Amino acid sequence: MKSTKGTKKKGGTKRAKPASLKRRRARVVAKAGALTVTEVAELDDLRKQLRRTAGGQSPLRWNADPDEVRRSVAQLVLTLVEFVRRLLERQSIRRMEAGTLTDRQVEDVGRALMQLEETVRDIAATFGIPPEDLNLDLGPLGKLV
Repeated sequence: MKSTKGTKKKGGTKRAKPASLKRRRARVVAKAGALTVTEVAELDDLRKQLRRTAGGQSPLRWNADPDEVRRSVAQLVLTLVEFVRRLLERQSIRRMEAGTLTDRQVEDVGRALMQLEETVRDIAATFGIPPEDLNLDLGPLGKLV
């Protein structure tokens, strides 16, 4: 039998509310009404923190303007390549310090990483992308590199 808790039926008897209505009410985050002084202060603090983090600039976004698509794609690809290059550099340093690379391998890896860095910077210059723009803003997580 169904529970009679819930809304009233014609004739004065109650009928059960559907489960979907109960779930919807559970998702309510805040009730309508005035904010408390503490909530306003917290919102102001959060707003200030976001402004400081953003540095007055909007986060880096992909530009879908047809004239800028090539540059935007190049910037994204170069940012990812730079990220991978830095990861490889850190891994190489750890392996070198652990003594798992020969002297020859250390030289080869160092030379390859320097050439990759130079290539990324050359391609970025071709597209007019300054080196400091080869980064992604991950919002609250900070910068990618």
